[in-house]
Amino acid sequence: MNQKNPAISKGIDWMLVWLYIILASIGVLSIFAATYKEGDDVVKTFLSLKTDYSRQAFYFVFSGIIATFILLTDSKFFTATANLLYAAGIVLMLLVFPFHSDVKGTKSIIRFGSAFQLQPAELCKLFVNLALAKYLSRVETDFKKTTSQLIAAAIAVTPAILSIAQSETGLALVYFSFFLVMFREGLPAAVLVVGFSLGILVVATLTAPPNILAIALTVVAAATIYFMRRQIKRSRETLVVILAIWIACVTIQRIAVPFAFKHALKGYQVERIYSMLGKDVPEEYIKAGAEQEDPEKALKKKEAGDYNVKQSKIAIGSGGFLGKGLLKGTQTRNGFVPEQRTDFIFCTIGEGFGFIGSFILLSIYLLLLLRIVTIAERQRSVFSRCYAYGVASVIFFHIAINLCMTIGLAPVIGIPLPFISYGGTALLTFTMLLFILVRLDADRQMVLR
Repeated sequence: MNQKNPAISKGIDWMLVWLYIILASIGVLSIFAATYKEGDDVVKTFLSLKTDYSRQAFYFVFSGIIATFILLTDSKFFTATANLLYAAGIVLMLLVFPFHSDVKGTKSIIRFGSAFQLQPAELCKLFVNLALAKYLSRVETDFKKTTSQLIAAAIAVTPAILSIAQSETGLALVYFSFFLVMFREGLPAAVLVVGFSLGILVVATLTAPPNILAIALTVVAAATIYFMRRQIKRSRETLVVILAIWIACVTIQRIAVPFAFKHALKGYQVERIYSMLGKDVPEEYIKAGAEQEDPEKALKKKEAGDYNVKQSKIAIGSGGFLGKGLLKGTQTRNGFVPEQRTDFIFCTIGEGFGFIGSFILLSIYLLLLLRIVTIAERQRSVFSRCYAYGVASVIFFHIAINLCMTIGLAPVIGIPLPFISYGGTALLTFTMLLFILVRLDADRQMVLR
């Protein structure tokens, strides 16, 4: 990319471009550190396309070519094709069901030969972001209306449901990051509060003893009535609302969740949810799920997940302050950490470059996110602003979930670290997400709809 060429460089935010190049380069280096075999000719293996790091380098170059084409594209193209691309993404996700390949428990991948594969659920994040930005920027969209809010939610949730059906629970969670975009555009805070509260209640229902949780909910309701007694005296409707919320919570806890786990969800889905929470599946749900995985196999999976996190923590901790150096990590070099080139790539960085290396990486991510938000707020176009916040939300969710997963603060659900983890579809998706934003920002004086 020649900065002297006005067709490409005019208005380009080069800080964002350089942050991308730095992160993607760190990704190739990290995969090299995790998978390089001693004695191999480095140059030959990089050119062979037979090693993970050589393929990632190829994906990096290919993504750079796509990024260049995006920078040469008229910004109006993205608004004009947003809905069409979203429909194509949904069709791609539907095609996964008859043509998928089973890869480590997931059914979301379509293979092309032995070296390359496509994961539509990953790519569809881009299409959802475009379609949501397109919908929110329409003149006729009144986002204060419940109907508009439901349509926007459906745009984000539809591919999430398909992802769950393809055993990609982790990617499904990322689609909920688009609710942050809706919140920025006027979604009432109460909706987010209710959503998070409902999630917490469901988790509490699955992890806490039923009677104790019911008592706790009753105590909270009674305390709320006591502290709001003056408002209740002025308006009896306040008491009705508090009692209605209490009844709804108890109903969800005692009836709705157990019913869903016994009759609505399939056995493997029940097992996956409890595995995410680090709990064994209760006996009543095992009997209810005819497709429940063999308990012995489920135990092995749980133990494998615990082992992965334990080894990841050891690798990160052993890096110390300065790290052991490139290709000198004992945990990652000797293969103690499974999936160290993909979901657990951060432990390779932590062991090799220590606290300093990890801090620098997180600082680059923070700088990237702050830059994207700054770019979002300077847009004249609603479409560009919504799209920019969508990019920031997706990247933030990926970083937060992956790092928490790596250090044991979140269940292992298979979320790649943006621009770093091995995977052609993931790198291409993040590249396209970012460079469409760069293109839109370069044309920020235009009002796009």
